[in-house]
Amino acid sequence: MITRFSIVTLVLFLLSAIFVIQPVSFPIRLPYLGRRRVWINLTTAPIIAIAILWASQCLGGTQIRNGIVGTDDIKPYNILILFITLAYMAITLDITGVLQAAAFWVSNKGGSNTRKLFFYFYVMLTLLSVLLGNDPVILSGTAFLVYYTAATNLEPLAWLMAEFAAANTSSMVLFVGNPTNVVICEGFLVNNAAFTAYTILPFLACSVSCYIALFVQFRAEKHLPRKVPHTAKLNAREVLRDPIGAWVGSFILGTCLVVIIVVSFFKVDVWKISLPFAGAKLVFDLCWDHYRFVRGKIGHRAEEQSAAPEAAEVDDPMFSELKRAMSSSNGEAPTAGGSSLSAALPPPADPKMISTPASTVTVSPTETGHPLFPRQKEYAKTKWSSFAAHFPTLATALPRLPFALIPFAFSQFILIEGLSHQGWIDVFAGWLVKATRGGQMFPTIWVIGVLGVLLCNLAGTNIGATILLTKVVRAAPNFPSNSTRAAAIALAVASNIGAVSFTFSASLAGLLWHTILQQKGIKHIGQGTFAFWNMLPLAVMTSVGLAIVSAEMAVLY
Repeated sequence: MITRFSIVTLVLFLLSAIFVIQPVSFPIRLPYLGRRRVWINLTTAPIIAIAILWASQCLGGTQIRNGIVGTDDIKPYNILILFITLAYMAITLDITGVLQAAAFWVSNKGGSNTRKLFFYFYVMLTLLSVLLGNDPVILSGTAFLVYYTAATNLEPLAWLMAEFAAANTSSMVLFVGNPTNVVICEGFLVNNAAFTAYTILPFLACSVSCYIALFVQFRAEKHLPRKVPHTAKLNAREVLRDPIGAWVGSFILGTCLVVIIVVSFFKVDVWKISLPFAGAKLVFDLCWDHYRFVRGKIGHRAEEQSAAPEAAEVDDPMFSELKRAMSSSNGEAPTAGGSSLSAALPPPADPKMISTPASTVTVSPTETGHPLFPRQKEYAKTKWSSFAAHFPTLATALPRLPFALIPFAFSQFILIEGLSHQGWIDVFAGWLVKATRGGQMFPTIWVIGVLGVLLCNLAGTNIGATILLTKVVRAAPNFPSNSTRAAAIALAVASNIGAVSFTFSASLAGLLWHTILQQKGIKHIGQGTFAFWNMLPLAVMTSVGLAIVSAEMAVLY
């Protein structure tokens, strides 16, 4: 029965989703600190909603515990440990420069033919995202494409939109590619290897159709000219910072993925596999960095940068190699060409600034009060600089790890437990049964698929949408088993392609991508532009992907 507590719970759930989509801020004055601007956003909005619901007795300690420990075979801690540990292995592999080297190699293969280059980059980003997940690819791929398009005088819109679509579409192949995949595997009891078997055909269909849609809408000469205006041979070895680290990191990550798929047949929690592998990678990183530091191979450059921030771009191999190659291709002296190119290229971003989509508290330069603990801050900064010089891999990886996902994901689980406690999940499950004509398989595929895409934009990222729809399908009365399995695969497709959608907040990857673009000076890709250019690829992928799922289920059942 719907009560006033139920209504309050639903309203606060919707409000938290709205603030995730459109963060708001307001200034406050704090003692000794002066005026500060506090944000209500992805990090804070769900937690504030939970606090209000708990204070108003709309949910209790049981729901909070269930949101952390899990119910209905879904274990939130399992999902988050798995995702953070895999992210560490993927990000530290990226730090070696292997993704940038791959991008340079593909650039050389494409030559000056823009259409061929566009296709090669799309395929490369797709394959890398299948293996590493979308976050590491977006971190490195976005920076590379911004630099590359600036250096070659290409309009960046088509390349950046294609990168984002390729990275998010590809994350549906492996169950570890996206946290939503892990929610689906646990919530619907889908074997990890079977998940890939179900999603490989929808992925291929979505990937091909997405490329065709992107090429059609960006075929104009201003987006994809026949020839690259300014090109040069790039040295892939120059950006491979650490070949030994790349080999070891690839071996550890690849072995971890294989072992996870094998042990999934024995119903072992996946975090018990990924955590030891991540621990082994951490030990290797510390030992290898210490060895290189003692031998004088690393460390001095980092100390020089802390004293001279302008040296940061010199330490970025990708930035430096692009300047060298483009300068040489012009027949100019490297110093002169490098200087002119420096004005065109955006500066390398501080990796600490791209760890989370938005901070909770920001300071306006004109509103600062007296600095708090200045000596302690300076001491901590000095110690961190020394640590970063000694252990650069860990120091670079830590700020990039998606720690913001931990409170956000737990908050989403708790809020949806609150909805379940107040009876809303049962109400939604009843609506689902009616909408699918008693749980018929093909209506279920299209209802869940289309709802999944829409809710990625409306329910607090694709994570919130997946948790909600998983609970709803599980609660549907007398729902046939074949329709439940069909709903799981349709939701897997929708939760991944739903990131290529209308709002940046449809996924954490979208928020990260937008943050990087802002820091790189790409201001013209706003919410409206993002939504407009995603409309055709999203519509095509939704239609084709769900059609393939329907065909698969027709053959299987």
